[in-house]
Amino acid sequence: MYRKEMNERSPLRVFEKSLHGGLGRGNLGVVMSRAGIGKTAFLIGVALDDLMRDRKVLHVSLEDSVERVRDFYDAIFKELSTSIDLEDAATARLLMERSRMIHSYRSGELSVEKLCSSIEFLSCHAQFKPQVVIIDGVNFYNTSNEELAGIRDLAQDLDVEMWLSVRTHRTEPRRDPRGIAEQVVRFDAHISVMVLLHDEEDGVVTIQLLKDHENQNLSDLHMKLDSTTLLLLAEEPPRLF
Repeated sequence: MYRKEMNERSPLRVFEKSLHGGLGRGNLGVVMSRAGIGKTAFLIGVALDDLMRDRKVLHVSLEDSVERVRDFYDAIFKELSTSIDLEDAATARLLMERSRMIHSYRSGELSVEKLCSSIEFLSCHAQFKPQVVIIDGVNFYNTSNEELAGIRDLAQDLDVEMWLSVRTHRTEPRRDPRGIAEQVVRFDAHISVMVLLHDEEDGVVTIQLLKDHENQNLSDLHMKLDSTTLLLLAEEPPRLF
């Protein structure tokens, strides 16, 4: 299989269809789960799909070093290319390296000013203008409404898709009828798409859509995450007779 065919068959095409076209530029998406379930793997799966479509990705980690994040990308890309027998894997890997930037703040805090400064620096000095920005490890407990509104405004100003990951807790109240954690639902007005990861006993993580822009009827994503290979998987939707 070649990269073009891989893109066409990617589970992210199922994801986009379920979201009536995907997250979209200028919007914030949030993926939530408890620790160790697969938030980073999900985001890297999204990033790899964009990278393989010649889109530039900026990955910002608030928890891990640049080296650790790069190793994560390498491991998932290797699993992906092996699983589909990617014939132009060397070319695809080079494209990934050229089209991706990884930054590490390791502060655990989301700084609009620092993110804006980093993106401006990349644009001016590296001719790198991201189309997708990933911020992994956001602590919503320490994030104000003003700060998240600033991040959303930045996504709109830069015309980028922006994904954030948020760690939830088993005992955290979910007063929202959709099942959205209390620490997240208070930012509902700023977030366009919300996704929740559930771990299952068979080593597969279920991906549930909790918010899809302004659509009231949410689709079943028919997607899972393999906790062993860390690859996104598409399920066959049930047939209707």
